[in-house]
Amino acid sequence: MRSTFLLIVCVFTCFSVLGQKYNKYDAQGKRHGKWQKKYDNSDQVRYEGTFSHGKEIGEFKFYKPSSGDAPTAIKTFSKNNDTVQIKYFTQKGKIISEGQMVIKERTGLWKYYHNGSNKIMMTENYLGGKLTGEQLTYFENGQLTEKTTFVDGKRQGERVMYSEKGIMLKEFTYDNDQLHGYTKYYDTNGELIIEGKYKRDRKDGLWKYYVDGKLSEQKMFPLKN
Repeated sequence: MRSTFLLIVCVFTCFSVLGQKYNKYDAQGKRHGKWQKKYDNSDQVRYEGTFSHGKEIGEFKFYKPSSGDAPTAIKTFSKNNDTVQIKYFTQKGKIISEGQMVIKERTGLWKYYHNGSNKIMMTENYLGGKLTGEQLTYFENGQLTEKTTFVDGKRQGERVMYSEKGIMLKEFTYDNDQLHGYTKYYDTNGELIIEGKYKRDRKDGLWKYYVDGKLSEQKMFPLKN
């Protein structure tokens, strides 16, 4: 009888400890320790991770209602600052993108991947939540397809596009996110076919058109009626 009583007490104690595994608070009422949040009226976990006196630390996993045990996002929080490493995944567990955020703003290098692949589709850089520096886009074979430069979130300077064989197809010039300056188009063999200038997103001045490397036509812009 006494043995049976002790067994019941032991089982009850174990369940009580397990019940306190998640969602605890410290003396100041701040979340502390392992934490798990579920969707309303569901056993599906919404997110899980660890708090240290109200601050997220280490790895947090986020789930969508239909994602099951596969997280669709993993955020790794720094213990010493506000930097968060983030990875996004498909529901099949394939990586979509990864990078850093500071206080909900993207920062530094971000990488994006081709659908269902670990091959990089695009890289770009952020400063204070705005695109800054080179944005590079790639074909799945690794060949560069586009290079664009950004300043404070706007296109600035040269933008170049390439074929899958690495042949330059287009050259643009931007100023403050507007086409402004020389533009050139090439055929798939790399031969110049069109050249001219833009002024604030509009064709301006003399544009030249080529066939088989020879000048075939010229137009002045803006066109006169």
